[in-house]
Amino acid sequence: MVSNPVHGLPFLPGTSFKDSTKTAFHRSQTLGYRNGYAIVRRPTVGIGGDRLQFNQLSQAELDELASKAPVLTYGQPKQAPPADFIPAHVAFDKKVLKFDAYFQEDVPMSTEEQYRIRQVNIYYYLEDDSMSVIEPVVENSGILQGKLIKRQRLAKNDRGDHYHWKDLNRGINITIYGKTFRVVDCDQFTQVFLESQGIELNPPEKMALDPYTELRKQPLRKYVTPSDFDQLKQFLTFDKQVLRFYAIWDDTDSMYGECRTYIIHYYLMDDTVEIREVHERNDGRDPFPLLMNRQRMPKVLVENAKNFPQCVLEISDQEVLEWYTAKDFIVGKSLTILGRTFFIYDCDPFTRRYYKEKFGITDLPRIDVSKREPPPVKQELPPYNGFGLVEDSAQNCFALIPKAPKKDVIKMLVNDNKVLRYLAVLESPIPEDKDRRFVFSYFLATDMISIFEPPVRNSGIIGGKYLGRTKVVKPYSTVDNPVYYGPSDFFIGAVIEVFGHRFIILDTDEYVLKYMESNAAQYSPEALASIQNHVRKREAPAPEAESKQTEKDPGVQELEALIDTIQKQLKDHSCKDNIREAFQIYDKEASGYVDRDMFFKICESLNVPVDDSLVKELIRMCSHGEGKINYYNFVRAFSN
Repeated sequence: MVSNPVHGLPFLPGTSFKDSTKTAFHRSQTLGYRNGYAIVRRPTVGIGGDRLQFNQLSQAELDELASKAPVLTYGQPKQAPPADFIPAHVAFDKKVLKFDAYFQEDVPMSTEEQYRIRQVNIYYYLEDDSMSVIEPVVENSGILQGKLIKRQRLAKNDRGDHYHWKDLNRGINITIYGKTFRVVDCDQFTQVFLESQGIELNPPEKMALDPYTELRKQPLRKYVTPSDFDQLKQFLTFDKQVLRFYAIWDDTDSMYGECRTYIIHYYLMDDTVEIREVHERNDGRDPFPLLMNRQRMPKVLVENAKNFPQCVLEISDQEVLEWYTAKDFIVGKSLTILGRTFFIYDCDPFTRRYYKEKFGITDLPRIDVSKREPPPVKQELPPYNGFGLVEDSAQNCFALIPKAPKKDVIKMLVNDNKVLRYLAVLESPIPEDKDRRFVFSYFLATDMISIFEPPVRNSGIIGGKYLGRTKVVKPYSTVDNPVYYGPSDFFIGAVIEVFGHRFIILDTDEYVLKYMESNAAQYSPEALASIQNHVRKREAPAPEAESKQTEKDPGVQELEALIDTIQKQLKDHSCKDNIREAFQIYDKEASGYVDRDMFFKICESLNVPVDDSLVKELIRMCSHGEGKINYYNFVRAFSN
């Protein structure tokens, strides 16, 4: 049993005690620094602070003990084994000495050279002491160059000795196969290697040059600029510098001529001129890029050249007295090139800078050459021939295929089926025309007028449609600006002239009064008052007039009595305005008559008691001989 060395107790659980004096349990530091250098330090204290027991020998003493041979104990020490052998092909692998050299070769068959200097490179391979001679290849030399002596060991004398690297140096001659090579220099690796082996190198020499090769080298050309401005300097100075001008060629004076746009290029490098066409989309021309190819342009020809045919004349300096130059192209001026006169109206920014620096011209504004639209030609219509409306006849002058004049659709929708009816008499010196009565119907939707003459028995005049729907022009209005009759022109006593016939308005229906009152702004106060007074007089007739009318026409008296009876009997029926509007829809001509079949259909749709005996009698009295019924008197029976 192991006992506790401190207390003499066994080292068992419960018999060991902790030493409270021990507080440090870390490992001692073994690395220190002295004068800025790291040194190794042996630890003297272990874990817990216990001092370590070891020898305090210095490093020198330890080294001495390590190198001391144990002679007394083991006898004489054995000799250390030699170092490993490294062969030369391993030690000097890929290590080559390079020397620059040349040799002189005689040229006996040439009159231009007696000898030739050929430069070579001598390579010495350290791994096997072999050598090779290589001449750098010169292009187009005419000499077989490259490897002169392939890699091999070269003999230096007749005894069979070979060249060694110790025999090579700068500034010496070596003979190989009868040719003497002069070594002039070596590379950096060769110099370091030889100096490391204790060989003193000679100073380098200058490589000899071949005299014939130097003779064939072209000397640098020396350009002497003459006093005048030459073409070569012009080319080098102004290369790729082009003046651009925008011009037009106005040929509108000739037949089928036009004004066309071009771009003129002036090349400063050789004073040539080029004219390019400007094509627009859908211009109808072939897309040729050039009008005139790049060439010099003559400005003034000699006298003989003017008469000579231009088609076979090759223009040269002998035929031209003056050529076009840059100063001839000025914005705002015209110039003639090959028979065409071009007007220059603009140029690019580079051209403006060139003219400012070269000629001192600063004012080169752009000139507006855009086409001004001609004033519109006033269209004159031919004289009106009297057929149809003026608007319809004018459409034949506006288009090849005439179209109907545009209508006011909103007005037609608002005033649909609205008709103003007037009773008129014909103003005529003929006695037979005094008793004729006419019904004017004014259609508010289209501003048209129709005239209907109610037929009168035994009058000798056939009634019916007197004038179809049409616009009626007022008298004294011009054909170019016709003025048509409107609703404001119809009132009691108004004179309406229709194609040379004069009519006087005598009476209107109640709808006209309602329309005039609702649209009083369209009528004059006198016209509105005339209609209102007439309606009041008609609704309250004088007793004497009634008696006279009754005595004059017994049929009228009977009709009025029947209408009064029906009004009293059917006073609870719907108002007459609904019935009137229904009949007016089917009376397209506004004649006051409708067909008998249509009359009964309208009465059936409005629940009119046509089976009543009084109504039947009224229908009989309002009937016309041609199968038509006058709904004016029939509608009066249903007034409230």
